[in-house]
Amino acid sequence: MVPSVIIVGGGASGALTAIHLLRLARATGTPVAVTLIDQGGRHALGQAYSTTDPHHLLNTRVERMSALDDEPDHLLAWARTTGVHAYDYLPRAIYGRYLREVLAVAEDLPARPLHRVTAAAVALDADHAVLLADGRRMAADAVVLALGNGSPAPLPGVAAHPRHIADPWAPGALTGIDDGAPVLVLGTGLTMVDVALTVTRAHPDTVVYALSRRALLPRPHLVRPALPLPVTIPDGPLRVTDLLAATRKAVRASGDWQGVLEGLRPHVQELWQRLGPDERRLFLRRVARYWEIHRHRIPPHSATAIDDLRAGGRLRLLRGSLLTAEPATDGLRIRADLDGAMTGLDVGWLVNATGPGTDVTTSPFLASLIATGVARQDSLRLGLDADPDGAVLDAGGRRSDRLFALGPLLRGTLYETTAVPEIRAQAAALAPRLLQAAVSRSAQAQPVA
Repeated sequence: MVPSVIIVGGGASGALTAIHLLRLARATGTPVAVTLIDQGGRHALGQAYSTTDPHHLLNTRVERMSALDDEPDHLLAWARTTGVHAYDYLPRAIYGRYLREVLAVAEDLPARPLHRVTAAAVALDADHAVLLADGRRMAADAVVLALGNGSPAPLPGVAAHPRHIADPWAPGALTGIDDGAPVLVLGTGLTMVDVALTVTRAHPDTVVYALSRRALLPRPHLVRPALPLPVTIPDGPLRVTDLLAATRKAVRASGDWQGVLEGLRPHVQELWQRLGPDERRLFLRRVARYWEIHRHRIPPHSATAIDDLRAGGRLRLLRGSLLTAEPATDGLRIRADLDGAMTGLDVGWLVNATGPGTDVTTSPFLASLIATGVARQDSLRLGLDADPDGAVLDAGGRRSDRLFALGPLLRGTLYETTAVPEIRAQAAALAPRLLQAAVSRSAQAQPVA
């Protein structure tokens, strides 16, 4: 039998894994059957690249967004041959088209079959076969968990309501926000930026209130890319105070915080692993939000649009927290604590843009893996516990030789693991281990003549 690999999750993480695995199989002459399971049937697009709004741009320059780890200029070459104007920051819908085409090319390689499945995975059986919600059982020699970012965590105390958008990335979630009523967006990060750009263009009277504890916006990229600058970090076990001191020293010496962050980026995963558990918790509690707004920056064009909305009074930042949201005429009555003052606000819409949820137990499939001891949550509850190379750890901390993860599920292990450049590198590194695991398991399962 042909060795088989099942990838659960068909977004960018899953597609990049399939692409690198199929290309490696061709290069080595190794037959392998790859199954890519996506619950919504959005293979290669997933949550991030299913948007149809042309104003939703990549937050990383085009030259860093190749799907192929060994061909950094592949996206630029694709753009030239397909007639796409290679802006510094492509619309995400165009990038989704690119991923689909690269996957289609890998799919068409001779004797390297890719089976696309639209279904929800619900469990693994004792032999690591994937069980689907429709009753099918799909046998596999190796399984990859590539489920991407989760939906935002539910807002405490906020009941379901037709004008409460619990997940702005659900298909069609924002299409109804076109009546000019004010919109309260929970969160002031990257998702809020996209929501604000969409809903304010849908109606000229729409005003967006963006509420978060610190009311911090993502910083803009420079028009010209920052060059990486070296940062001297002490050797050995690391403390958050050491990391901050070294970073501040480098910024003071250079006057270029963007260059300092570019210099840190390739080392973040290694630095994260040098932080002890208590230091990681301290980072998440005290530093993470500031790191995120500087590290995950927005394109200059998006930043200008946000500045224009603020200057025109159509985007208003609120610092505080949501207390209650009750149904009211034509919308919701909001009570919020704004800088210590109890404030009421009538809005037409409430959008949860607090960012990806990290509680893996909200996924029935992942919850089943944890319940059966096949996997466990990491100690920070950011994803699954795994070795840095993606091998999933079971309830007893034992490393699996057949179950792997990549992308956002590894945030507790690697922290910097949600952007395409990092996920692409993980997919390329995982491909040979997957191929070896699948071939080895398949050989063990063959009947003896």
